[in-house]
Amino acid sequence: MNLPPFHLAFPVDDLEAARAFYGGVMGCAEGRSSEEWVDFDFHGHQIVAHLAPGASGDRANNHVDGHGVPVPHFGLVLAMEQWEALAEQLRAGGADFVIEPTIRFKGQPGEQATMFLRDPAGNALEFKAFKDMASLFAK
Repeated sequence: MNLPPFHLAFPVDDLEAARAFYGGVMGCAEGRSSEEWVDFDFHGHQIVAHLAPGASGDRANNHVDGHGVPVPHFGLVLAMEQWEALAEQLRAGGADFVIEPTIRFKGQPGEQATMFLRDPAGNALEFKAFKDMASLFAK
């Protein structure tokens, strides 16, 4: 399945901290910007950090397979090799994981590799991968 890129805008309280995290730690190329927002290439998708102090961060947690998953959150489903490489990149960059890279739903439909972390504004990100992408929506 070849889908077009998505666009996601989210709040941050410091554009320079967002640049350091998304550009430096995450390795996302910077696109257009202004004094109030910055575009990043998020694995071929456009994400936009908008300056909105006090509007970022999670509001709740949901219990999922023994972990408190931050709500709201955003992220990507990657190929397993990409997920493993990103986990290593984030570890090497000193990322502070909310949920360390792990396998969730082990031995069940939808078994997946997952990890959660926060950007400097407190926005939660999830990255996941499946051994078999056909199990993405498995019940």
